[in-house]
Amino acid sequence: MSSILDGRPALQYEVEQVAEVAGYLWQKGWAERNGGNITVNVTACVDDEIRQMPAIAPAVDMGTVLPHLKGCYFFCKGTNKRMRDLARRPMENGSVIRITDDCAHYEIIADNPVKPTSELPSHLAMHNYLLGKGQNCKAALHTHPIELVAMSHTDKFLQKDVLTNLLWSMIPETKAFCPRGLGIVPYQLPGSQRLAEATLEQLDDYDVTLWEKHGVCAVAPDIMEAFDQVDVLNKSAQIYINARAMGFEPDGMSAEQMQEMTKAFNLPK
Repeated sequence: MSSILDGRPALQYEVEQVAEVAGYLWQKGWAERNGGNITVNVTACVDDEIRQMPAIAPAVDMGTVLPHLKGCYFFCKGTNKRMRDLARRPMENGSVIRITDDCAHYEIIADNPVKPTSELPSHLAMHNYLLGKGQNCKAALHTHPIELVAMSHTDKFLQKDVLTNLLWSMIPETKAFCPRGLGIVPYQLPGSQRLAEATLEQLDDYDVTLWEKHGVCAVAPDIMEAFDQVDVLNKSAQIYINARAMGFEPDGMSAEQMQEMTKAFNLPK
């Protein structure tokens, strides 16, 4: 069949952005096998013709009602699909879904009946929460950045804002590009409702959340910005770990230097 993207540059752009980010995740070693997930709200890119498209698979019960997602459309990585394959062939390894009017089911409308990521319920719960708050975060990314996950294996970095302040201090750009810092979610079973609920609790204060011994979840206006936030935070983790490997504890920026930068760039305190 011809692609849903034919002649639809806005939607094509969004899917190509997902494919580009998927390639970066694979190249960085953050997406082993089928690890990681991406969902992007593409409702603004959908025209009347797409809205009339029939479902190509039976509607799926989401197990909950998400009232803010009525009639929304999402592009989602497929379950058991690899990021490296999503990067090369996004419409073969992902799908466009539509939330039904009862806000309790979704249906796949293109391009193939590829079941979305197993973590779709938690991703959609985040999208529903953010829309309910009026936040312009259309993309949700889950991935496994090596250095950040490594730092989650010790309790001293899992206390509130300890890791945020450490990472901010490693290089000025970290606070500039991740001004809300890094939330922490203690270990929960991957894909569980408890993990989803714990992540939602962090979204009022943070755009990026570290899941202990697992990975990170980031939300942003678009998928590239979500990736950039994780990339910047992980760069700071790399600087810290490299300094420790060289045999010393890095000093980091002083409180005065941090305050100077916060004021200069008009960042949240």
